Amino acid sequence: MESKKPKEIILDLLTDKYSVKKIAYENTQNVFEKIKIECQKIASEYNKELQSKGGESLIQFKDKGHYDAELQMADDVLVFSFHSNTFNFDKSHNVWKSSYLHADPNACFCGVINVYNFLSDSFKFNRQNDVGYLIARIYVNKDNHYFVEGKRQLGFLYNDFINAIIDEESIRNIIESTILFTLDFDLLVPEYNSVSTITVAQLNENINSSKIQTAKRLGFKFSADTNEI
Repeated sequence: MESKKPKEIILDLLTDKYSVKKIAYENTQNVFEKIKIECQKIASEYNKELQSKGGESLIQFKDKGHYDAELQMADDVLVFSFHSNTFNFDKSHNVWKSSYLHADPNACFCGVINVYNFLSDSFKFNRQNDVGYLIARIYVNKDNHYFVEGKRQLGFLYNDFINAIIDEESIRNIIESTILFTLDFDLLVPEYNSVSTITVAQLNENINSSKIQTAKRLGFKFSADTNEI
């Protein structure tokens, strides 16, 4: 049998991969839009409950456009960021151990929605040097199968890539899990030695616009390879 010429192989790869990536991208884009809708619902529902108990509205949703959305809960902000590219996984990744990907390797291409946790004051006071933390990554493929990489419960509640199909219920569950994690992830006083010196410029900036770097774990070790923060 005559082997394919390089041009034919290139055209086949471009056609096949582009098609798969395009579907995965569109599926993830659709999920992102549903996340925004669900965040709006959560803000409305929770604020009504808070007000009925005599409290104030503490949850606010902001649609930041095609790729970003913010859900503020009192002192915290969750930023949902839809990446404009689709991704494959390194061959050492656990997803390759599944029969699902062995049967259909193209199922590995996923769109990604990153979820970050920031302090609300970082945005309020425009503190450009403040640090946010990646607490979850939501992956969606061409078949609308999904899984989540994340901290603590986010890392094991949503990892059935073979069977899990993303829908409104699972989106709601993921959002509420990120909220629970965020509210339990407290702002700690930095280690003394990490903030024991300050320059005149930093002090003046702090007086003028509160720009000294702040984060929930500033000065503490943060490991992306563990479920601990």
